[in-house]
Amino acid sequence: MKRGICLGMAVLLVVAALVGCGRRDGPPGRAAAKGKEEPGAKSWLPYNDGMALAAKEKKKAIIDFYASWCRWCKVMDRETFRNPEVEKYLVEHFVAIRIDAENKTDSIGYQGRRYTPASLARSLGVQGYPSLAYLDEDGELITLMPGFMPAERFLPLLEYVQGNYYKRSMTFDEFLKRRGEGDTSVTR
Repeated sequence: MKRGICLGMAVLLVVAALVGCGRRDGPPGRAAAKGKEEPGAKSWLPYNDGMALAAKEKKKAIIDFYASWCRWCKVMDRETFRNPEVEKYLVEHFVAIRIDAENKTDSIGYQGRRYTPASLARSLGVQGYPSLAYLDEDGELITLMPGFMPAERFLPLLEYVQGNYYKRSMTFDEFLKRRGEGDTSVTR
């Protein structure tokens, strides 16, 4: 009898270990749909890791503030962040950070103060999702852009921020016109 119980326990442990090893949570960020990898997830980091990397590498950071229930956040994942050109540009030029803006329990540091993700979102002026905060190499807020943005508009915005055109008193619309783009609307 004891031998049967021990054998049963051993089988359960082996099955649990195998299931645990096969688990694919993927990188931190928005919860992936069951059985699917999160769109564009390879380049996104949790806040504390991302800010540390941005400081170490002296790179600009982009923070994606999202909510798990947000339809347009999911569309942006699928249509914008999954775009290979967007992913490549983000990896090369930015540290991409993802924050669940409704999280009221985790603790994160910004500019010498402690926040929850929800309170950081509020303090930076996030009023809806998705919202993207662009930070310079020192972690200072450059701008906050609310709303869904398709890849064909997101890439020029990344180039605008990366190239420091905002420091040259050039508006984003002027930047787009200079690049020869007719439609200067940023969001749908």
